[in-house]
Amino acid sequence: MVKGKTLHRWELALLLGVACAALLGVWLDGSQAALADQVIRLHVLANSDREEDQALKLQVRDRVLEQAEAYFVPGATLEQTEQTLSAHLEELARAGAEVVAEAGYSYPVTASLEHDYWFPTKTYSDFALPAGAYTALRIEIGEGGGQNWWCVVFPPLCLGSVTETTEQTALDAGMDAEEVSLITGEDEGYVVKFKAIEIIEGLKARFAGN
Repeated sequence: MVKGKTLHRWELALLLGVACAALLGVWLDGSQAALADQVIRLHVLANSDREEDQALKLQVRDRVLEQAEAYFVPGATLEQTEQTLSAHLEELARAGAEVVAEAGYSYPVTASLEHDYWFPTKTYSDFALPAGAYTALRIEIGEGGGQNWWCVVFPPLCLGSVTETTEQTALDAGMDAEEVSLITGEDEGYVVKFKAIEIIEGLKARFAGN
C-alpha cells in the first residue's frame, strides 16, 4: 500500500514537472515573440568564406547601413520603418552592388525583407538577442554561401548616427523596461532565459523544417 502511494506521488510530481516545463516554454516563447515583434534584424550574407569575400561583405554592410540611415526618421514606428525599407530595397541592393563593382567583382546583390526568418542567439558589444524568428532585412552577395553578419536596423542599434545609449534607443522604439533589461543583460536571469529560448526556438525551427 505504501509502495502504491509512493508511485502515485512520483507520478504526480512528474505531471507537475511536465506542466511547469510546458508553461515555462509558453512564457519564454511568448517573450521571444513579443521581442521579435519590435525588431528588424539586418542579415548580410557573403558570397563565400574566402578571405576576400568576407572583407567584401563588411564593405557592403557599411555602404548599406550608410544608405539606410538616409531613410530613417526619428520617432518612426516599426511598421513605418518596415514600409520605408520595403520601398527602398532596390536602392539598398544598388548601393551594395556599387561596392562590389568598385572592388572588381561581378557578384549580384539582392535586398529583401523577410518575415519569420530564424536567427541563432547573437551577442553584440552592449546587447544581445535570443534565438528565434524575426523580420529581417537580408542583403545577399553572390551565392550567399559565406559566413553572415547580423545586426539590428530597428531599433536603429547598428546605425552610426545614433548617439543615444542602447537602453534609450530601445525604449524610444517602443520596448518596455523588462524587454530592454533582457537584451542588455541587466536581467539577472537573462543567460538562462536565452539558453532556454534557444532550445525551444531550435526545436520549433526543426519541426517546421527550417
